[in-house]
Amino acid sequence: MEVSRIRALRGPNLWSQHTSVEAIVACGADELCVGAMAGFESRLRARFPAMGPLQPTGHDDAIPLAHVLELAALGLQAQAGCPVTFSRTTPTLELGIFQVVVEYSEEAVGRLALELAQQLCRAAAADQPFDLPAALAQLRDLDEDVRLGPSTGAIVQAAVARNIPFRRLTDGSLVMFGWGSRQRKIQAAEMDGTGAIAEAIAQDKELSKRLLHAAGVPVPLGRVVADADDAWAAACEIGLPVVIKPKDGNQGKGVTVNVTTREQLTAGYHAACEFRDDILVERYLPGNDFRLLVVGNKLVAAARRDPPQVVGDGTRSVRELVEQVNLDPRRGSGHATSLTKIRFDDIALASLAKQGYVADSVPPTGQRVILRNNANLSTGGAATDVTDDVHPEVAARAIAAAHMVGLDICGVDVVCDSVLQPIEEQNGGIVEVNAAPGLRMHLSPSFGKGRAVGEAIISAMFADGEDGRIPVVAVTGTNGKTTTVRLIAHLLTAAGLRTGMTNTDGVYIEGRRIDSGDCSGPRSARNVLLHPDVDAAVFETARGGVLREGLAFDRCQVAVVTNIGSGDHLGLNYITTVEDLAVLKRVIVQNVADSGVAVLNAADPAVASMAANCRGTITFFAADHQHPVMSMHRAQGRRVVYIDGADLVAAEGKSAQRIALAGVPITGNGAIGFQVENVMAAVAAAWAVGIEWEAIRAGLASFANDSDNAPGRFNVFQHRGATVIADYGHNPDAILALVRAVDSMPAKRRSVVISGAGDRRDEDIRQQTEILGAAFDDVLLYQDQCQRGRADGEVVALLRQGLQGASRTTHVDEINGEFIAIDTALVRLGEGDLCLILIDQVEEALAHIAARIAQG
Repeated sequence: MEVSRIRALRGPNLWSQHTSVEAIVACGADELCVGAMAGFESRLRARFPAMGPLQPTGHDDAIPLAHVLELAALGLQAQAGCPVTFSRTTPTLELGIFQVVVEYSEEAVGRLALELAQQLCRAAAADQPFDLPAALAQLRDLDEDVRLGPSTGAIVQAAVARNIPFRRLTDGSLVMFGWGSRQRKIQAAEMDGTGAIAEAIAQDKELSKRLLHAAGVPVPLGRVVADADDAWAAACEIGLPVVIKPKDGNQGKGVTVNVTTREQLTAGYHAACEFRDDILVERYLPGNDFRLLVVGNKLVAAARRDPPQVVGDGTRSVRELVEQVNLDPRRGSGHATSLTKIRFDDIALASLAKQGYVADSVPPTGQRVILRNNANLSTGGAATDVTDDVHPEVAARAIAAAHMVGLDICGVDVVCDSVLQPIEEQNGGIVEVNAAPGLRMHLSPSFGKGRAVGEAIISAMFADGEDGRIPVVAVTGTNGKTTTVRLIAHLLTAAGLRTGMTNTDGVYIEGRRIDSGDCSGPRSARNVLLHPDVDAAVFETARGGVLREGLAFDRCQVAVVTNIGSGDHLGLNYITTVEDLAVLKRVIVQNVADSGVAVLNAADPAVASMAANCRGTITFFAADHQHPVMSMHRAQGRRVVYIDGADLVAAEGKSAQRIALAGVPITGNGAIGFQVENVMAAVAAAWAVGIEWEAIRAGLASFANDSDNAPGRFNVFQHRGATVIADYGHNPDAILALVRAVDSMPAKRRSVVISGAGDRRDEDIRQQTEILGAAFDDVLLYQDQCQRGRADGEVVALLRQGLQGASRTTHVDEINGEFIAIDTALVRLGEGDLCLILIDQVEEALAHIAARIAQG
């Protein structure tokens, strides 16, 4: 068994809406049925007892080893605790070659699971050992390393529940919610609206206290010290006991509390210096340690934090008691679990010494032994939820502290006996305010109920009813995609929306190109969604990108399918038939939002049938309003766009809008049929977005069919009294549409310049010239740079074969080079002639044509 071409499908894809790993798996003849591999299944289950059934009950099909690989990769992730459920194995037309798809929750974990599944299958086949516990531990460790921590994860889950899209921007905890101009960002539990100054104030403990004191918030007295001697002097000034800690520390690192002797203070000073140079000494406040979480203008959670401790049983030593506590599955070594393992280090030993113990001491039954003086969860402490107990005055002081510092999300540390009464009445105080506070003590407290702090943070970022989404229009089809995308973007811009666009020419933001080349894939689309100046996005969605990575978005507001026709690029990437191609193009329709719209070509049966796969509503378009699909849809009061005489009509129920095609330059007063279809699709999409009809009319009138607005899409030039048309048509359907368009244009003699892309099937290349041979007098065949695996002359030979028996063509030339072929055709033109140039290097060829025409 060989595994190759492993891809990560990072969005909705051909197979499902799940993020998945896809691999091509080649099985040998003896691996096409594992039932024939003597003892294989029993050996497999001995190594992986949790392996699921190889096929549904009641089936007795031959199970290839590729299917076992699929189930093993899914099962290993599930056993490691990953929330995955989907997998699939599909045979290709090549014997023994399969496409295996396995869902993942974290890409790195999914890839590792596939690798470990291969090892498992090989071990079972060769009767070799397989270390299942080690494999599962490897998956769990990797999953913990790469997945979001509990704080960020809770915020993301709350966003998903609100239908707010998210994207992880780094391997850490920087996450973007929403798209374009409606996006917001968080870094752990810190909002993008939090200023750097506020964060700096929170880091500076002394400054924080001064500001809080000025606001009337009770705080302990203290000051920064220069050295250990100065620390003792400060302690004497303040009065023992004291706390010594880094001035700008976090997570309780380097903090020593309840210091009563000079020796303890000196040791605490050196411990603090390991983390920071500036050290703070302040008055020790006796009482309990509380963490209050403020989000915006509200106190949303509160917890009492207890230091790491064990309780004696009269039998086990302190060390043994700690080991027993650390067996709690809720305790881990990082921040991914609700509790942290208690560390048995020098600080713990020093804390024991203050209580008269050593590590091997056996405390009496019921005796509480403190392992650390601070109560941070990161050091092994525990938390008890007290949110419902917080006195209104305590909550008010916490909110005032957060506002004084300027934090949108703030962890306020309070020391007092109880939160049931005001802080001042207990001689308590606020000892710290924290930016980006940890949330896990509130999400999963050791005792009490968890609080919905993730929801509170999302509600502070997005008002009720807001989902952070901008209108996204996805356009696919065999022909007309790029023109339709450009026209839709133009209509949205005419309505005042700052529009981002991707197509085969590049990436555009507000009409300015920021990237060039074929940008019709998901990476370019994701870049547009990242841009903060984009109010709406229009994406050309090519088959290649969907196959490589899936979609760039989870849902779109509008999906447009222009046509399928006889297809294109068939035979590549296991898309071998028109039906296969339709299933692939249908992906955008399947991922229309519930409130969204699919715009479908009613005249193309493969496209019209996609309506059954759309969760939103349907707008059909076709020139013939009497087409059965159109008639039925309109009779049901639903939206249709069609042609009535010289007008485009957009109708819904009894209402209708009419647009004269004479005012739509791209259609050539309605004479260019395929452009009329593109306009119908674009109008339906703009209608679905909610663009006003005045803006649609104005946009259509200002969209000229030139090389600036639609490069390579029926661009018309005049040269020495002849008409020159440049177009990127590159498949039989496109060629047929072009022939129909030029048939309506008068000409004395017609010539065409054409090459072909080598990655098409032989019959597709031949069919192009079969169509042209009945419509043009002269044909100039050229070999360009787009051979794509073909030998020199092979494409031109296929094109010439298509001209055999041509009913009109009388003269055929073969030329090496696109620009030489263009020059040859232009030189031959006389007054009244027409030349169609099928260009390959769009921008370069258009510039070349324009330069030659300018020269006369």
